[in-house]
Amino acid sequence: MPTATIITGISELTTNDAELGRLADAALVFEGQRISWVGPAREAPAADHRVDLEGRAVLPGWVDSHTHLVFAGDRTSEFTARMAGRPYTAGGIAETVRATRAADDAELAANLRAHIAEAAAQGTTCVETKTGYGLTVEDELRAARIAANEADEVTYLGAHLVPPEREAEDYLETVRGPMLDAVAPHVSWCDVFCERGAFDAEQSRRVLLAARERGLGLRVHGNQLERGPGVELAVELGAASVDHCTHLGEADIAALAGSGTVATLLPACDLSTRQPLPPARELLDAGATVALASNCNPGSSYTSSMAFCVTTAVLQLRMTVDEAVRAATRGGAEALGRDSGDGAVGVLRPGARADAQALDAPSAAWLAYRPGVPLTHRVWRAGRPVR
Repeated sequence: MPTATIITGISELTTNDAELGRLADAALVFEGQRISWVGPAREAPAADHRVDLEGRAVLPGWVDSHTHLVFAGDRTSEFTARMAGRPYTAGGIAETVRATRAADDAELAANLRAHIAEAAAQGTTCVETKTGYGLTVEDELRAARIAANEADEVTYLGAHLVPPEREAEDYLETVRGPMLDAVAPHVSWCDVFCERGAFDAEQSRRVLLAARERGLGLRVHGNQLERGPGVELAVELGAASVDHCTHLGEADIAALAGSGTVATLLPACDLSTRQPLPPARELLDAGATVALASNCNPGSSYTSSMAFCVTTAVLQLRMTVDEAVRAATRGGAEALGRDSGDGAVGVLRPGARADAQALDAPSAAWLAYRPGVPLTHRVWRAGRPVR
């Protein structure tokens, strides 16, 4: 039998569970990698070990459902130019591709581990990451292998950009053929950058259908730079999520609200690229499921701070604290298909993975009330302390 640890002294416990709701003066018990009990502190069972949080708030660990962490190099010069007024385009990805191809496996793995550890120290306990900075069969395969050793979820993004040495149609056949065959054993998802300057709707559909035939779940980068076909395609094919959603029309919002596709918003990216912020309020009011993610990557959103994304969502996207916290936890879990069943993430209830974070604050509202102040006090992933 695994030993049990009880977490007490919880001023406010955000569970994201419909029956448990939010609890005051609460406790929870970890047994091994799972949560075995949640409820009022006065009713807590005995346990082998006790941690007293002395009146701090607890919420699920952040679920970062969109990152690009298998890379080398940086794009500081591009960022500096953008802050001086140069508009963002997808073309800068090619610079990271060159650096990533030149790096060896050890460098890429060490960089990935460092970024995951950085995120974990800030409360992130479940991370998705993508390939997409290799764009050859060999380099996409090694990215998938490296990511599979470190991340919770791995997404194949061979259709990130057409590399400069290839013709679009020829490269597309590689992406949906030998490259897909090579990476499929190491990934769970396939994504495509359905956007001006990357892949159009017909090309994106071909990639996604080939991936679905191989048993992969589907995701879409869509509607980042302009209104386009990304949302429509994602909903049509039943993709788990469509990510960015910066430029949406009424039809896009209605389609998302009437579907099971999660609208994953990446506000740190929009700030870094000086794009408009996504219509979070309109999506939520229409009934769409919304997730927040960091989009951590070296070009357009070089942050691993989900707390920053939550703060931005509250202060600038007009989301409530409850909505933003849910989007950054259970919303991300829904985008990854990990919100239900044994070992679920993004929720604190019996049977869920024991992923939790304690804030150095009495309530989750302080994430927006004290913007920019580091509030992470303790973090547990699968029942083990991260910090």
